[in-house]
Amino acid sequence: MLNYRQKKIFSLIILLVWLPAYIIIVLNVINFLDRPSILIELLIYVIAGVLWALPFKFIFKGVGKSEKDN
Repeated sequence: MLNYRQKKIFSLIILLVWLPAYIIIVLNVINFLDRPSILIELLIYVIAGVLWALPFKFIFKGVGKSEKDN
């Protein structure tokens, strides 16, 4: 189990490194599909916008609270 400080550092790394890389990957996939219809493109962006955070849910949980509250 990660302590509060480790969660905070790891969440910053995720937001500063993984999220921009994930956005570039999703944009390249969309460009590879030759611009699908607007509804399909919107659906892809909504799904991708949720999927990036699911594996990291346990890390982000409680990071916004003060250390004393945990």
